[in-house]
Amino acid sequence: MLHTGLFELNAVAAISAHRSFRAAATELGISPSALSHAIATLEKRLGVRLINRTTRSVSLSEAGERFLARVGPALREIAGAMEDVNEFRDTPTGTLRINLKERAAHQILRPVVGKFLRRYPDMNVELVLEGRHIDIVAEGFDAGIRLAEAVPQDMVSVPCGPASRFLVVGAPDYFARNPLPRSPSDLLNHACIRRRMPGGKLYRWEFEKRGEEITMDVPGRLTLDSDALMVEAALDGLGLAFVSDFWVAKHIADGALQAVLDDWTPPFPGLRLYYPRHRHMTAGLRAFIDLLREENNAERKAGSTSAVGKTRKATAAKTPAAQT
Repeated sequence: MLHTGLFELNAVAAISAHRSFRAAATELGISPSALSHAIATLEKRLGVRLINRTTRSVSLSEAGERFLARVGPALREIAGAMEDVNEFRDTPTGTLRINLKERAAHQILRPVVGKFLRRYPDMNVELVLEGRHIDIVAEGFDAGIRLAEAVPQDMVSVPCGPASRFLVVGAPDYFARNPLPRSPSDLLNHACIRRRMPGGKLYRWEFEKRGEEITMDVPGRLTLDSDALMVEAALDGLGLAFVSDFWVAKHIADGALQAVLDDWTPPFPGLRLYYPRHRHMTAGLRAFIDLLREENNAERKAGSTSAVGKTRKATAAKTPAAQT
């Protein structure tokens, strides 16, 4: 035991968290075979089996559970001490792992992640795209990004961009062949591009207007599980898509797509970055959150300036020339 190092101890902790040699190896930055060899060497040195392995599952043995219960708190203390020392550096160092959906990755990659990497050259960022909801702690992530409504209640969350809206959009070519829908019920007579959710279910389109809520299965011959593909299909005139305004704002602005049922699709809280409440925050995550808040403040100021400009223009247009 005298020759056992932190690596072997962290390997046991990672396997316990992930219940998978492959996922644990990914977190540790080594191959599954190297991890298996390290565990086998530790077990031989201790003279006891720590990990139960079958073709279908990986779990700690009773001895492994007791072993980790003793060394786990010490590992967390050591990690916290190393992170405390890291805060004395001019810039943070390490790898920041974030779990998020495709839309969130597109939204933060250039304005936030790109700026973060340029500002902190000793930091690495790993973005893992995942449609399903996962336990970010068990899966070895520092943080996750999801819509506000999907953030677990026991997590701390930070706004990650402005409010969002889902919009029903179609191409001018489509509307040249089909009437504009005036209410959600009109969609029953339209070709809609349906959404397959990560869990396998079909998404039911949701609408709200002055307190009235409508959820409906829409008809359609095309079903997709990617927002980007839905937009492509809508641009091609294959039907109506129901997607976040993030994906279609540019296409609406240049006239390639037209939004309908605007009064039935109110805005809602947008993306949130979230992380465990009781876990020690790394210097890298703290720096990333600080940058997010910088970007949020800049967006609010830009929006306020834009609103003031529009108000002044409107006021000037209503003011008689003799008074100006």
